[in-house]
Amino acid sequence: MKFKQIVFTVFFLFIIQLGKAQTYKFITTGFSVLEKNEKGSWGKWSDLEKASIMISLDTDKNRIIVYSQEIQLYNILSYGEKEENDNDLIYSFECEDSDKIPFTISIITRKKQSNRKQLYINQKNVIVVYNIENFIDKNQK
Repeated sequence: MKFKQIVFTVFFLFIIQLGKAQTYKFITTGFSVLEKNEKGSWGKWSDLEKASIMISLDTDKNRIIVYSQEIQLYNILSYGEKEENDNDLIYSFECEDSDKIPFTISIITRKKQSNRKQLYINQKNVIVVYNIENFIDKNQK
């Protein structure tokens, strides 16, 4: 039981820091994609692929950067209210891509899954989910 309390406390302190302007770094462990087909219906999630990709949430510059093979830069237009239920803790960001197309990015903590964190990029015709962990820069300790 103490382990759960420690994990919750550490995560709670991390989330409190979201209120302060700074940069948060995450590393992905895997990703999956869901696309709409030509009829406009959602297909099935792709198999989870392993991936080690850096993601940066920069609240000073209001942007999220995914350092994949092709760097994805998303401007944050607004910060959503924290949502919480028995299963999830959700932080949402209304964003736009380089073409000024709006969409939502969410960071979700799955409470009943050992507080697993996921980042969802919800665009019009595609949703990408990344399993993420906090990145700890060993050079800044």
